[in-house]
Amino acid sequence: MRTVDLHPRNARDGLPALIEVLRRHAEPLPSPSRADAFGAFFDRFADARVVLLGESTHGTSEFYRARSAITRRLIEEHGFSIVAVEADWPDAARIDGYVRHHDRRPRRGDAFVRFPTWMWRNFEVLEFADWLRGHNESLPQSRRASFRGLDVYSLSESIHAVLAHLGTIDPIIADRARARYGCLTPWMDEPTHYGRAVVHAGLESCEKRVVEQLREMLAFRLDDMRDSEEWFDAVQNARIVRAAERYYCAMYRGAAESWNLRDRHMFDTLQALLAHHGPDAKAVIWAHNSHIGNAAATAMGWRGEFNIGELSKLAYGDEAVLIGFGTDTGTVAAASAWGADMQIKTLKPVRPDSYEYAFRKTGIERFLTDWRDPNRRELAEALRSARLERAVGVIYRPESEYASHYFEAVLAEQFDAYVWFERTQAVSPLGHERPRGAPETYPFGL
Repeated sequence: MRTVDLHPRNARDGLPALIEVLRRHAEPLPSPSRADAFGAFFDRFADARVVLLGESTHGTSEFYRARSAITRRLIEEHGFSIVAVEADWPDAARIDGYVRHHDRRPRRGDAFVRFPTWMWRNFEVLEFADWLRGHNESLPQSRRASFRGLDVYSLSESIHAVLAHLGTIDPIIADRARARYGCLTPWMDEPTHYGRAVVHAGLESCEKRVVEQLREMLAFRLDDMRDSEEWFDAVQNARIVRAAERYYCAMYRGAAESWNLRDRHMFDTLQALLAHHGPDAKAVIWAHNSHIGNAAATAMGWRGEFNIGELSKLAYGDEAVLIGFGTDTGTVAAASAWGADMQIKTLKPVRPDSYEYAFRKTGIERFLTDWRDPNRRELAEALRSARLERAVGVIYRPESEYASHYFEAVLAEQFDAYVWFERTQAVSPLGHERPRGAPETYPFGL
């Protein structure tokens, strides 16, 4: 996720009225540990094609458990069959194989070892994966719900996956792919160095070769009508190589360009998944609020960035439902700098000029607000004033919280609904940060 540093407007105006409107429309929620009862509140979104579930931090247990409860309900009762998350495709494929009872796919090393390991390598995700594996077990393969990754950072693993699969089909085709990808292989472990060398040192770009490889695979797919899961996985990894090559160069050309490339790839992956699973397929997305809320209603959009939420609204209209999540205080799993070790940090109370402050002042511990219904126009109008909103990613700097973690937004246009937790706690990691004695468990361990 990203944050934007802006000076807020005088958002305390109208605050008492907003708090009263929120109290009138708040729907108190049970604990997400009561998955069936919690998930039942979200039956109203069952007619959507895509339900996007956010989080205001990357390290909060309640957000994972709430998304799990909602997703379980949508899968069990309403025919959703795709869970796609803000994670790398090859890593998520490890969980996908586990939950759909597939053979393990080829990879170079362990899954979810790239910083931040705790974001998906945690007990909350493992609990959901175990549930999904059990749910799928008695179903035919065609009806088993899948677990997919949307992100773009898996250059090395994706190259390995493409070459490994092509090697099982035709050694000559695999050798041709290996020669094309040879342009990138020296940079696979440090792809940011490749981007810097292309943009600032005049290195010849590998773009033409990775595009040629993807085109050949797509043409081969059309000629042979290959629609197997293995071929779909290989083609998606080839798409990731192409997107990653562009992304690591864009990093050195501008923040908006790299952000937009990443979220465009996430959206393209969503569309590929829906097409692959058939015309009746429905998907649940798990990602940060900054990805799933409509960027056009935030400071990000006002400076030229878009996201998967905005693209989903443009493509699917009311069939895309964007649900944000927020909290006030508690603990969060986060680092102090990129690549640093995870710490359990204490969230500062939210600012008085933020949306979260109004939610906190309702005095209701945990609730849902939904303003899609025309009968809730009062609520939607109350949430149309621009206010600050907090965004904590994998890095949390409480000492500079305003500058680092707040941005301006119009909540009623950013989301369709919002889930509030007054107090939350950190996720329980399974990586090297895991508690002493905790087992290294498949699908995360080798």
